[in-house]
Amino acid sequence: MHKEKSKRISAAGLLIAIGIVYGDIGTSPLYVMKAIVAGNGGIGNVNRDFIVGSISLVLWTVTLLTTLQTVFIALKATNHGEGGIFALYTLVRKLAKWLVLPALLGGAAILADGTLTPAVTVTTAIEGLKGIKFGNSIPVDTQNMVIIITVIILLILFSIQRMGTSFIGKAFGPIMFIWFTFLGGIGLLNMAKDWSILQAINPYYAIKLLASPYNKEGVFILGSVFLATTGAEALYSDVGHVGKNNIIGSWPYVFICLALNYFGQGVWILQHPTYHTTGDFNPFYETVPNDIRLLAIVLATIAAIIASQALITGSFTLVAEAIGMKFLPRMNIIYPSNEKGQIYIPSINKMICVATIAIVLLFRTSAHMEAAYGLSITISMLMTTILLFEWLILKGVHLIWDWIFLLFFGLLDIIFMVASLSKFFHGGYVSLVIAGFICLIMYIWYYGNKIRDKREARNAYVRLDDYIDMLTQLSHDEDYPTYASNLVYMAKVKYNKFIKREILYSILDKRPKRAQAYWFVTVNVTNEPYTAEYAVNTFGTKNVINVQLFLGFKQQQRVNVYLRQIVHDLIADGTIEAQPQEYTTTPGRDVGDFSFVLVNDVISPQTQLRGYEKALVEARVWLQNLSSNPASWFGLDYSDTVVERVPLILGDQRRIHITHIPNDKYEVEKRKLKTKGELSN
Repeated sequence: MHKEKSKRISAAGLLIAIGIVYGDIGTSPLYVMKAIVAGNGGIGNVNRDFIVGSISLVLWTVTLLTTLQTVFIALKATNHGEGGIFALYTLVRKLAKWLVLPALLGGAAILADGTLTPAVTVTTAIEGLKGIKFGNSIPVDTQNMVIIITVIILLILFSIQRMGTSFIGKAFGPIMFIWFTFLGGIGLLNMAKDWSILQAINPYYAIKLLASPYNKEGVFILGSVFLATTGAEALYSDVGHVGKNNIIGSWPYVFICLALNYFGQGVWILQHPTYHTTGDFNPFYETVPNDIRLLAIVLATIAAIIASQALITGSFTLVAEAIGMKFLPRMNIIYPSNEKGQIYIPSINKMICVATIAIVLLFRTSAHMEAAYGLSITISMLMTTILLFEWLILKGVHLIWDWIFLLFFGLLDIIFMVASLSKFFHGGYVSLVIAGFICLIMYIWYYGNKIRDKREARNAYVRLDDYIDMLTQLSHDEDYPTYASNLVYMAKVKYNKFIKREILYSILDKRPKRAQAYWFVTVNVTNEPYTAEYAVNTFGTKNVINVQLFLGFKQQQRVNVYLRQIVHDLIADGTIEAQPQEYTTTPGRDVGDFSFVLVNDVISPQTQLRGYEKALVEARVWLQNLSSNPASWFGLDYSDTVVERVPLILGDQRRIHITHIPNDKYEVEKRKLKTKGELSN
């Protein structure tokens, strides 16, 4: 019901959409025209044809890639109301196995963008302060001061993530509405001085510029033009939060405000052909009257922070989806508010923070950062186009239209990607390195799991109820010392009976572990915030118990606390036997000690896999053991926890045979070896 309501268009929904969805694309006017002019050699090397053509390229790029492809087509490809490249992949993955590759590449590219957007937008906004007088002083007089302020803002931004952003999020809509209105108003104020700039609406001028001698970059100017549409993927990724109708309804206002600002910047540039400045030239700030320049900087900084916040939150959501689809290892996820979509992943927050600040310190100026920005997004857009083509086929759209879509938008994406590659040695390599690193991790984890599942022995899962008698006998066998009163395995029990063989191997084979009660606990996370329920299956015994915990997404997974209560409950109703303790500081204590066992895989030497497959599985196991401590997932940091290494045997097991020889033959062979010097003693 909630999702249906979220799709209905409303004034509040439109405002929320403006606040959540358009942060990234809404800060593009801060740096797009600056990058275009700088790429052509500065304001002294541009003329009217160049400016009109550049604005035309910007407008038609946004029209085709954002309005047509994203708003009109992609927003229809949702999975139960949720959008984004992973949601799109889930819709089409059954069509072909190879479709996982564009999903991995696209997801990695979007995550790489999450490290670049905060660096570019915040730095560009703060650069507006450089050289401005406050009284008789100029507080921000060097780029070093810009970097210091930028880093401080970013550190504060990343540090507040753990507290949740629901309160701040409520203010996003009104603030971004003011920001877009400000963009449109300033743009209209400047373009009123030369209405002929509206010629840029004609795509003829865009095409003409690509072959114009005044355009020194040629087709590679598209690398800077593409910056105007970065953030378009957010419209698709965030559709589940605000509803597609609210995005469709709010986009025209946002687009008009952006277009007006680009028009205004173009008019200002044309009217100041001999403009010179000792600092960094940014036509956005120059279009703003001096009396309200400081207001513009404050608004731009707030908009940059909102854009950064949206990218950070989006990264958390994307990683959570990747974990659910087994693209990434499990990580500790915290829910700082009652909204399930509001999540915080400490490890990812730290990684993005370090990467973002490193980018600021490495590139130092927004002009240099712009060279690294955009390249990864062209990759994600191309991957989205491929998946959308498959979705159109799935929806039964005529094959001719499917191919027209793929050829048209695929060609556009490739052209922009090639144009952006011209920035490779100027900083573009950074985004590719980050995206490549993330993609490699996803590839290892996904295909490592695939190989493991494919090569794992057919009897990897066994029926727990087949071993009930054996466990009961071990529990009462006094020939073995008691390992623990309650031996607990955090193990997923499928269909209330199937469990991984390695769990029982740990109890019975590795070293028989005698316990008064064996507990097999499965944690199920529900869609409600504070669910706290459990179900038990004792298989008709008093010492083998399967516990299914149902915990809300905001509920802390303190398994030891819940389990102690469950033991009390089961003892009270006679389901299991009491566990009186002779030695205790708590008189009348009827619950014994607990020992939690977590099983980690290690590759067995007996594993028979090809070199590539073995390396991939070994890398996957290494990532598993490198990721956050499983004990922390279940709130067992301070409990008696044992991590056991269980050999993982994959592929056909080769039987190893050694031949027994009689003693007399042994003596003969020994003398021969000593004579040859092949035996030392």
